Parts: sequence; structure tokens; C-alpha cells
Amino acid sequence: MLPTPVKVASVTVNYKTADLALRALEHVLDDIVPLGGRSIVVDNDSQDGSYEKIAAAVRERGWDEHVDVLASGRNAGFGAGNNLAFRHAMSWDDPPEYFYLLNPDAYPDRGTVEHMVRFMEDHPRVGQAGTKVRHPGGELRLSAFRFPSVWSELEQGLHLGLASRLLDRWKVVPEAPEQTGEVDWVSGASVILRRAMLDEIGLFDENFFLYFEETDLAMRAKRAGWSTYYVVEATAEHIGQVSTGIKDTKKRRPRYWFESRAYYLRKNHGRAALLAANTAFAGAYLLHEIRKKLTSKTDQDPHRFFRDFVDFNFGRGLRP
Repeated sequence: MLPTPVKVASVTVNYKTADLALRALEHVLDDIVPLGGRSIVVDNDSQDGSYEKIAAAVRERGWDEHVDVLASGRNAGFGAGNNLAFRHAMSWDDPPEYFYLLNPDAYPDRGTVEHMVRFMEDHPRVGQAGTKVRHPGGELRLSAFRFPSVWSELEQGLHLGLASRLLDRWKVVPEAPEQTGEVDWVSGASVILRRAMLDEIGLFDENFFLYFEETDLAMRAKRAGWSTYYVVEATAEHIGQVSTGIKDTKKRRPRYWFESRAYYLRKNHGRAALLAANTAFAGAYLLHEIRKKLTSKTDQDPHRFFRDFVDFNFGRGLRP
């Protein structure tokens, strides 16, 4: 039995970023401990000594009373790592009412967790809420999004300002909200989840290894009548892509991204919608490639991205 009531538990899933995870843990404990909460760190089978390093640091810093360090035993992805922490906390005699998810390379400002708990208390039908997020340099980092659709795939494929303006209402990445309000889904880097929502709709779908699992959870929540909010008054810093390196344009987009995208669209909208989305994106992107060659322009897409997209969705990789 835990010594104090635990209204909120923070969850951080680590993969080969032990030093960053400890820094994130130090930041979040500033908020969690006064609330009588607890932190959980899951090492997703880093196999680089991360689990031992984090566990030793927790003991040495006297955090044992407030922190549980778990070893997953396998790297089954972001959702599976968080689910391990959820199930662990739900087994407590007094399980938390909220889970605050925090990436190992994200650092909440003082008061952020308390503000998010109070927000959830004041809005009982909000199932999850994301904080405002900034880059280390201070500039705003986009973290509130719309659900993907056939129209959004067309807009993303074209890479054309006029088309983006015409398809603005379907853009997955809109302008950042200036006020707290409802959105489709939020980044999992700094987000609070209501346990009652998870009890009703289930935990993360572990068929997603990485990416689109937050989108899927928000879609399931919306269909069950739970809202997702973006809260501008609560803030966190997020470095981003430390474990995955997915923004490195010299590298090819990892296969698990294509798998997650296809699985999300097929699961939530059906095979016909997946085919329509793939066709819309491929056709639009082909026009973009032609225009790029004619104008000698470059873009920020990963190496071989279009060929990999076509091969996965129209070739042998159709089924993830």
C-alpha cells in the first residue's frame, strides 16, 4: 500500500536515453511529490545499461519513495511501454486517477502537472489534455493536431501553398491554438490521461510500434464521447526525436512509420479509405516530384521517401 493517496502518476518510457530520462524525472518530481503522486519510468529493453543506471540514480538520490523503475523485458514500442506502467499503477491499492505522460526528452515547467490535474478536475468529460510545448530555444513546438483523412493526405502530398490554403480545414498540422480548447489529438510528449477514460476505451493499441498510437487513442476516445484538449496555460520543453532520429532527412523513413500509418487508416476508416488516402497522397506527391525537378527545388522529406511509400503501400509491403 502506498503511503499517501496517489491522484496522479507520471509515466516516462525510456529507450537508450537514460541521462535525459533522469533529467525529465527530476523536473516532474517537483510537481508530482507535492501532489502526493508517484512517477514510473519504464525502460523499453534499451540493452545499454539504461535500466541499471536509472534504478541506481533513483536509489542514490533518495527517490525510492516516489519512483518505480520497471524493465519491460522487450521493446514492443511506445504504447506497450506506457501500458506496462498503466497496468502496474492500476494494481496499486489506491490507483491514480490520472496519468501524466512525459517523454524522456521533455521537461515540464514548475506547476504544469498541478495545473493539468486541476484542469481535468474542472472538466470531467475531458479524457486527455496536452500542454503547450516549446523547443529548447524557446520557439513554439506544434503539438495539437487534426485527425488524418483522404483530404489531409492530398494536402501533404502536394507540398503546395495554394492547395494548403484551399484544404486548410483538413490539414493535420494547423496553426497552433492561441487559447485553450478542444482539438482532435495531441502529442504524447506531455499529456495527461484520465484513468476512467482508459477503463472505458482500453489502453494504447499495441499493434502500433511507434507513431499514430496517440492519434488512435484520441479517435477511440472521441467516439466514446470523451474530449481531447490543448491547454496553453501549462507548458513543457521538448527536444524531440532523440531516440528515433526520424527528422534526419539523410535517413530513410523507418518501416514502422509506414506500418503505423497504414494500420491507423485501415483500423479507423476501412480498407477503401486506406486505398483512397494512399492514392491521393501518391498522385499528389508525384506532381510535387515533377514540379521539384522542373524548378530545381529541394524539400525536407527523408531519403527515398516516395519510393519507400509506393513500395510499402502498393508493393510487397501492403500488409503491415
